[in-house]
Amino acid sequence: MIFFTTASGAGYGMMIWLAVLAALGILPQDMAFGLVAFGLGFALIIGGLLSSTFHLGHPERAWRALSQWRSSWLSREGVAAILTFIPLGLFALTWIFGLAPPQVAAALGVAGAAMSLLTIFTTSMIYASLKTIPAWHNGWTVAGYLVLGPMNGAAILTLLLYAFGQDAAAALATLIALVLLFAGLIVKAAYWNHIHGGPPLSTIGSATGLGHLGKVEMTASPHDMDNYLLREMGFRIARKHADKLRRIAMLLGFVVPIFSVCGAIGVGEPAVALALSLVAVISCQIGITCERWLFFAEARHAVTLYYGEQAV
Repeated sequence: MIFFTTASGAGYGMMIWLAVLAALGILPQDMAFGLVAFGLGFALIIGGLLSSTFHLGHPERAWRALSQWRSSWLSREGVAAILTFIPLGLFALTWIFGLAPPQVAAALGVAGAAMSLLTIFTTSMIYASLKTIPAWHNGWTVAGYLVLGPMNGAAILTLLLYAFGQDAAAALATLIALVLLFAGLIVKAAYWNHIHGGPPLSTIGSATGLGHLGKVEMTASPHDMDNYLLREMGFRIARKHADKLRRIAMLLGFVVPIFSVCGAIGVGEPAVALALSLVAVISCQIGITCERWLFFAEARHAVTLYYGEQAV
C-alpha cells in the first residue's frame, strides 16, 4: 500500500504537470523526452495500481470491486483510474507522435489532468471515509493526498526536463515543485498536529461503556490468536519510532528538497541544477516513503481498544 499510494500519486502528478506545461505551450514536443516522461508516468501509475491488488486476499477477484461504485470509494477509485487512462493515453499519443495539433493534444491533457486529480481524490476518500479510524477520518487526509502526489510528480518532472536540456520548461516546473513542497510541509505538519494535538475520540472506557465506573483495563485479550485487523491496524513497530520517523519525513521529504530546488532556481549552471534536482527527487522519495509508512502505522482502528489500546 505504501508503494501504491506513493508511486501512483507521483505518476498522476507527473501527468498533471505535463498537461499544464502543454496547455501553456512550453512542453517540448521531443519524441525522446515524451517517451521517457510519459513512459515513466504510466509506469508509476500502472505499477502502483497493480501493487494495490496484492494487498487483497484474492487479487484475482479485484475486478469485482468495480461494480460497487455507488457505495464504495475503493470501487470509485478503480473506475476513475480506468477512465483516466483514456484521455491520458490519447494525450500521450497525440503529443509524442504529433497525431493532432498541439491545442487538441493539450485539451486532452487537461481532461486527463482533471481525471488524475479526481482519481487521487477517490484514493484519499478510501481512508478519509473510515469513521472507525480517527487518524484518517479528517480533511487533512484528503489535503495530503491532493498535495503530495502532484508535489512528487513535479519534482520528478523537473529532473527530467533538466536532463533533456529543456531549461525554460524546467524553470517553471521547479517553481511549481517549490510551491508544492512548501504546501506539503504545511499540510503534513497540520495533519500530525490534528491527530496528536487533540483529545482522543474514543477510549477503552467509552468503548466498553464502563468508563463511568473508573479506570478500565483489559485483563485478557478477546482471543489468543492473531487476526486480520490486528495485522492491518495493530501495527506497533513504527509507532515506537514515530517521532524519529516524523523528523526524517519532514527533513528528507520537504526541507532538503526545498533547499535543493531553491539552489536549482538560483544557480545559472544547468549541470548543477540537474544535480540539485536529482538530490531533491531522491530525498523526496525517501521522506515520502517514511511519511506514508507513518500514515498507515499511526492509524489505529477503534476495535484495537479491545486488544489493549487505551485510546484512539
